[in-house]
Amino acid sequence: MSEIKANEVYTTAETQELLKISKSTIKRMLKSGLLRANKIGKQYRIMGHEILRLVSPALEEKTVEAYQKIKAKTRDKVGRW
Repeated sequence: MSEIKANEVYTTAETQELLKISKSTIKRMLKSGLLRANKIGKQYRIMGHEILRLVSPALEEKTVEAYQKIKAKTRDKVGRW
């Protein structure tokens, strides 16, 4: 398996190959929002960081925790105004 680069743009076919999933599975993932992508014309383009997020839930959990802390700080600060 080749390295997934966070700032690289991948096609659905390349993503299928990286994740070793079928065409129907990737379609379901896109439709359900599990895998986020941008549609350009009639084709989807997937950022590498989205693939990494999908295969590394621990990384996403850390990101969500950091975001929640920042959100809480902001809410407290704004609430005091």
